[in-house]
Amino acid sequence: MADIFERLIKNYGPIGQHRERAHGYFAFPKLEGAIGNRMKFRGKEMIVWSLNNYLGLANHPEIRKIDADTAAEYGLATPMGARMMSGNSNFHEQLEAELAAFEQKEDAILMNYGYQGIMSAIDAVCGRHDVIVYDAESHACIIDGLRLHPGHRYVYKHNDIEDLEKQLERSAQLIDKQNAGGILVITEGVFGMAGDQGKLTEIVALKEKFEFRLLVDDAHGFGTLGKTGAGAGEEQGCQDGIDLYFSTFAKSMASIGAFLAGPKVIVDYIRYNIRSQIFAKSLPMPFVIGNLKRLELLRTKPELKDKLWANALKLQAGLKERGFDIGNTNSVVTPIYMKGGVEEATAMVMDLREHYHIFCSIVVYPVIPKGHIIYRLIPTAAHTDADIEETLKAFSETKAKLEAGAYKVQMIPDMADAK
Repeated sequence: MADIFERLIKNYGPIGQHRERAHGYFAFPKLEGAIGNRMKFRGKEMIVWSLNNYLGLANHPEIRKIDADTAAEYGLATPMGARMMSGNSNFHEQLEAELAAFEQKEDAILMNYGYQGIMSAIDAVCGRHDVIVYDAESHACIIDGLRLHPGHRYVYKHNDIEDLEKQLERSAQLIDKQNAGGILVITEGVFGMAGDQGKLTEIVALKEKFEFRLLVDDAHGFGTLGKTGAGAGEEQGCQDGIDLYFSTFAKSMASIGAFLAGPKVIVDYIRYNIRSQIFAKSLPMPFVIGNLKRLELLRTKPELKDKLWANALKLQAGLKERGFDIGNTNSVVTPIYMKGGVEEATAMVMDLREHYHIFCSIVVYPVIPKGHIIYRLIPTAAHTDADIEETLKAFSETKAKLEAGAYKVQMIPDMADAK
């Protein structure tokens, strides 16, 4: 018999194998100070492009006040217990009602976390005879939700409507054969890595040909897209065609929690059958009341979204003018695609942080194919023109170094020098 622990020690996984070198710098870094456009990393001030604080609410004075006041009044324990048993409140129900109205849906249910919430929603909605059809670039939380599904699931090529149609035909044939079940299509409003929106209008149009329900995870679209900030469905004019609308509070709202909005009868079913909420402690009162305030600011201060987009468009235009490939993003998420190996990416990140004081996220092999590097910059309403200009200058200079071969493996500085 094998020792489970022995197996884990022998294989830490594709990311974990680099833990000794990466920990504290590339993985699990510690950003310090007030959340904002500039924070401290290892004692140095950095321009930070890695935080999903889209509307800059994390340190908005009205938010800081409501968070402090509600924590002082209620503490973090109230209400105690799961909502079904003893943890419900008027504020929880008020937030659900306001979110439903904001998303033009009949009802909504609060969830404690986004990752956990979407997984549990998929589990609650789909039975063993149902077929799930999902976009190939769906977030890890959706993939993990699919793992809970006992029935069939078919993937379609990213944003490829022709392939989606093929998978819907395949699904319909299977359901006809087994004479049971239905189809749930899952996609995202905005894909968080590439920044491109899901083709929601085209997907909704397929309802004329196929019978299915549509679940959209709009974590990055909620608060950033649409005239009122209601998300990708509003942006694309197809909100009515989205059967279940999901988002987290961790992005635009700079908070904790999530929600799912849809028809009242379906939300009621989920409310009484979603195991992760039935058997979990209720979302604490400071988060609920704080999220009510955040939603109010989202509704009443469009200038926050306007500033976010002004910054995003300025950053993206500057990158394109300097010859950078930012892909097909049509959201504020700003990827930068480059060529290079893991060693070169490592050295480039260190150069950006140590000499240019730019902190941003990077993705390399094994997450993406060898020879490719993706930087992901997240602009916020808190960034300034100076932040953007300094960042553009830094990327122009480091790109020239990369192309000149300055970041080859022998040029990587010792990690000890960066501490």
